[in-house]
Amino acid sequence: MSFTVAIDGPAAAGKGTISKAVASHFGFAHLDTGLLYRAVGAKVIHGMDPLQAARTLTPRDLEADDLRTSAVAQMASKVAVIGEVRGALVAFQRSFAARDGGAVLDGRDIGTVICPDADAKLFVTASAETRAERRFKELQARGQADTFDQVLADVKARDARDAGRTEAPMVAAGDAVLLDTSEMSIDDAVAAAIKAIESSRSGGL
Repeated sequence: MSFTVAIDGPAAAGKGTISKAVASHFGFAHLDTGLLYRAVGAKVIHGMDPLQAARTLTPRDLEADDLRTSAVAQMASKVAVIGEVRGALVAFQRSFAARDGGAVLDGRDIGTVICPDADAKLFVTASAETRAERRFKELQARGQADTFDQVLADVKARDARDAGRTEAPMVAAGDAVLLDTSEMSIDDAVAAAIKAIESSRSGGL
């Protein structure tokens, strides 16, 4: 039997960490759908047409070493506004979501577009400053030279692009549980997510 968990939210809100922990807790498969767009973005940076990159995407592309750079993140946000690119990736995501044994998908339009009938939906968010600080520390740990001000500007620009796009804008589903992690530890955030999913899971797996 399938059980689908949709976790949406902006960059660096903690949804990836929460999604992995939730998947591990319940024994569900996990898909970071942002990696799909990052992998397409990386191919575009290397000279490929965005639509061709999306149509030829393979699971192996999701393992590339350069998918966490700022340049790829910005390009991922840019290609994500292209309707044809999003369409090319929908089938991949929906197939994953319907797999037996349960699945957790995190992204920006999972609960609204990809899996509007998901069994549980969360929207994970945090203030732009909090998210920029988290991303800045990640980049520093990788030896990348962005300044905090640049990271904050990038976060705000990406938020505006993701929320303002015509095709599948980032917005919380009407029935999603809102989880603001600005003042939460990761353990508290994971516990809150698990509690929300368990309350939706009655009669599920």
